[in-house]
Amino acid sequence: MGIKSSIKKYLYRKLNLSIVVGEDDFIRLGGKLGSDCEIYPNVEFGSEPYLIQIGNHVRITNGVRFVTHDGGVWVLRELGMENIDIFGKITIGNNVHVGWNAIIMPNVHIGNNVVIGAGAVVTKDIPDNSVAVGVPARVIETIDEYREKSSRRGDFVKNLSWNEKKRYLQEKYVQNDSREN
Repeated sequence: MGIKSSIKKYLYRKLNLSIVVGEDDFIRLGGKLGSDCEIYPNVEFGSEPYLIQIGNHVRITNGVRFVTHDGGVWVLRELGMENIDIFGKITIGNNVHVGWNAIIMPNVHIGNNVVIGAGAVVTKDIPDNSVAVGVPARVIETIDEYREKSSRRGDFVKNLSWNEKKRYLQEKYVQNDSREN
């Protein structure tokens, strides 16, 4: 563990705060995780991981943050509401992809068969079979529309070796660029 990480953990313990990073801590501290999930490094499950439920076949990519409380009440405590906190559960359905650096806010339900775009800030429920992007996140198309577009522009290389994939992509994208100029 690096010195920066050690200092961060010490300060969070000393200040009675916590940020849960990593799948093992998430489950140990009460988070619910379905089967066949992929959790990338640097995912922050916040200070109340037990308020988060993740379904089956869900991918949570790098830098995603789950926020289960309203930190803004810090200001209200100085204005006579000393003990106030506001919490909310986060639920993610089945077959969901959450893109890099997305933020999922409290009281949000993400349905089944959903793509959340990179950098999205999800502040409200996202229905089944949707693609949502932006700040705040909004539904831009159905999963069927996304599938149709992807089938036309996709490169079906998932089962190729690294070298085969590299060769294919260089031929299609790199060499074609030099011919167009």
